[in-house]
Amino acid sequence: MDKIFDPIRKKFVKLTPEEQVRQHVIRTLTGCYGYPETHLAVEYGFKYNNLQYRSDVVVFNRALQPRLLVECKAPSVKLSMDVIDQVVRYNRVLDVPFILITNGEVFYLCRRDAQGDYLQQSRMPSFDELCQE
Repeated sequence: MDKIFDPIRKKFVKLTPEEQVRQHVIRTLTGCYGYPETHLAVEYGFKYNNLQYRSDVVVFNRALQPRLLVECKAPSVKLSMDVIDQVVRYNRVLDVPFILITNGEVFYLCRRDAQGDYLQQSRMPSFDELCQE
């Protein structure tokens, strides 16, 4: 069984196709956009309608408020309305301004506006921009 080291959870985890996508996202957020590892949570648990859920990655601002929700799927998974509905449902609890959905090949980044609509974004915010939201 192949494993990969997760720098956020500080342990080796099973290298599944979804985990490979998740680790790529983590490396991109920390390496390219300056997101501190200390402000990322992997498999962040929360409750919705009295059921326990886990989001793939949540990024927190300097005040430790969630600001970005990332949902990772395996490359073989099509990013359908079901996936989008899942992330929007998660965001009813987490209440973040940015969501990122990816299967490693397709990326959808959206920002929630004041009316609660999700608008597709053309670029990832820097950590400083994320903290200003």
